Amino acid sequence: MEDNCRAIHLIFQKGEDGQVYNISSGVELTNLRIVQVVLRLLDKGEDLIEFVADRPGHDRRYSLSSEKLHSLGWRPLHNLQDGLEKTIRWYLDNRHWWEKRLGYEKSL
Repeated sequence: MEDNCRAIHLIFQKGEDGQVYNISSGVELTNLRIVQVVLRLLDKGEDLIEFVADRPGHDRRYSLSSEKLHSLGWRPLHNLQDGLEKTIRWYLDNRHWWEKRLGYEKSL
C-alpha cells in the first residue's frame, strides 16, 4: 500500500498530464505462485487451491511496464513477500472495517 501511495504522490508531483504511469515492481510471478505465498502467510495449506478450466479469452500473463514511473525516480521500498504480509496483516487486524462495508459478518 505504501509503495502504491508513494507512486501516486510522485506522479502528481512530477508526472506529465495525459500520460499513463503503470505502478509495478517489475517482478513477474505466476498467479499460482502468488496464491502459494498468500496461503503460506495465512498458515493455510495448498489443498485450498482449486484449479478450474480456462475460460475463453483467458489471460496467460499479466505484466506492466513501469519504465515511465521509474524515470520519475520511483522504486518500490518493499518486496512482494513483505508487501503481501503487511497487506494481509492489515486486513486481518481491521476485519471490522471491511466486513462491515461488505456486509460480511462470517469469519474466515
